Amino acid sequence: MAEIRLANIEKRYGDQTVLANINIDIADREFMVFVGPSGCGKTTLMRTIAGLEHPTSGQVFIDDQDITDVPPSKRGVAMVFQSYALYPHMSVRGNITFALKLAKMPAAQIDEAVHAAADILQIEHLLDRKPAALSGGQRQRVAIGRAIVRDPKVFLFDEPLSNLDAALRVQMRLEIIKLHQRLNATMVYVTHDQIEAMTMADRIAVINQGRLEQLGTPLDLYDTPRNLFVAGFIGSPKMNFIKTHVETIGADGVTVKLPGDTKLTLPVDGSELAPGSEVTLGVRPEHLGMGHGIDGPADVTLSARVLVIEHLGGEKLIHAQLDEDIEVEIKSSGHTPVELGERLDIALRATLCHLFDDQGNAVAHLHDGGAGNEAAAS
Repeated sequence: MAEIRLANIEKRYGDQTVLANINIDIADREFMVFVGPSGCGKTTLMRTIAGLEHPTSGQVFIDDQDITDVPPSKRGVAMVFQSYALYPHMSVRGNITFALKLAKMPAAQIDEAVHAAADILQIEHLLDRKPAALSGGQRQRVAIGRAIVRDPKVFLFDEPLSNLDAALRVQMRLEIIKLHQRLNATMVYVTHDQIEAMTMADRIAVINQGRLEQLGTPLDLYDTPRNLFVAGFIGSPKMNFIKTHVETIGADGVTVKLPGDTKLTLPVDGSELAPGSEVTLGVRPEHLGMGHGIDGPADVTLSARVLVIEHLGGEKLIHAQLDEDIEVEIKSSGHTPVELGERLDIALRATLCHLFDDQGNAVAHLHDGGAGNEAAAS
């Protein structure tokens, strides 16, 4: 068992608050990802779990044991850093076994642990090489192997793929997912790359400026973002935002004004809104149709002019300009016929749109009964 509980974690450096009242429960064998922009506090939170940072206030629990003041070496965690941190004068075998030799583990047991880890990571043929003779992906495998042989309760990964090229990042992402399945261990992973977060995580904690914005499964965050930050951060390309205002509020939802003097009624709870109040309409690029509806007939269509086309093979990203100089991005099939400067009819479905109030908080859909998914930070 390796359950982690972060209770009211705060970290301050003088007057600067780096982490503010973080509460997260991580289940045994879960793959949890901390994601957020650079400088948001996600690495500091991971280092707090590892014991490399001490919280200003709050507690860290592993398996209901308060380890807040327990030294890093006694916590049963192993950390894989962004930099490989391999000893250049040692072989792969030497790097992997270094901590075990310091712990005076019997030689036979060390040898067994090394070969087991090397087999999992497919680096047995590299055990006698020095780090200089390895590729970036191989060095990262060695760093992971060094963690595996310690047989920790918890694995902590601090942006381990950021130094790799794009193709190798995709490959190593799959390798870490397979590793989690094989080891069946609790893993916490830090990244600023939301695609990594979405593809790898059982659940994601979105952190911004030291605060937990939202915690949930990848689909929770994609389908029901709690605020503008999460909506804009999760999803690639990011969600389109159109600033507008409330026209009317009724039993069927909230009607807003769109470019071209078009009006759209969204099935959301308008009890906290008022006619004339400023709101933001959000719609994902893949939920904008071109001349037709998405998953059904369109509720409204907007006229747009094509500005830029990005060809991605199977997909095409179309940057278009609506009336009132509002730009949107549309994700379409790579074979969709479209030309620069062309006028398009952009189709919207109300049920695929999101609405955010003037504070940037999501307005709940009527079928949600006003309830969101897992807790956000205070």
